[in-house]
Amino acid sequence: MNIEIKKSIKPIKYKTAIDFLEKRLIDISLNKEKDLIWLLEHQSVYTAGTSYNENDVLDKNIDLIKTNRGGKITYHGPGQIICYFVIDLKKRKKDIRKFITLIERTIIESLLEFDIRTFGDPKNIGIWLEDKNEIKKIAAIGVRISKWIAYHGFAINVSNDLDKYKSIIPCGIIDKSVTNLKQIKNQNYNRLNDIIINNLVRNLEI
Repeated sequence: MNIEIKKSIKPIKYKTAIDFLEKRLIDISLNKEKDLIWLLEHQSVYTAGTSYNENDVLDKNIDLIKTNRGGKITYHGPGQIICYFVIDLKKRKKDIRKFITLIERTIIESLLEFDIRTFGDPKNIGIWLEDKNEIKKIAAIGVRISKWIAYHGFAINVSNDLDKYKSIIPCGIIDKSVTNLKQIKNQNYNRLNDIIINNLVRNLEI
C-alpha cells in the first residue's frame, strides 16, 4: 500500500502539524500525494475538539487551541507519542466506525507487545486499562473525516507530565483519570513508535 511514513525527532508545534495535515488532505483529494502516517511529539499544548465544553477548562489561564478534530479537550506534550495520519477511505471501505475500530485495535495490539492489556469503550472513545481496580485512560483518539479522507490521529501517554491534566477535565470525562505507560510498567518503550507503524499499516491492508 502506498503510504508515506514520517517520523519527527524534535518536538513539533501543534499548528505546524495541523497545517501540514490540512495541506496533505487537499493534495490527496486532488490525487497529488499519497496517504500519510506521521509520528511525533508536540510541544506542551491544550487542544479542544469540536464537541468540547468550556466547563471542561478548570484553569482559565491556560492557552487553548480550538481545532476541527472530533472529541473534546486534551493535553499534548513531551513524553507522549502522537500518531497523525491522512488516510483516503475511498480506497478502502467507506465505514467510519470500522476505521475507528481499526485505530483502537492498532493501539491495543501495540501495547500488548509490552504485556499491557488495554481495551476500548463504546461510551468513551479512547483506549483504557485497569490499574488498581480503577479504569484509567492511556490513549486519546480524535479523528475528522473530510470527503472520505480521515485525518488527525491518536496520542499514547508514555512518560508525559500527568499534572498537566489537572487544569482540564480530559475528554470531558469526570469519573475516570489519566495515566501513562511508565506509571503502569516502568520499562523501555523505545520500540513503540515502530510497532505502532507496523500494526497500523498491517491493519489498513486487511
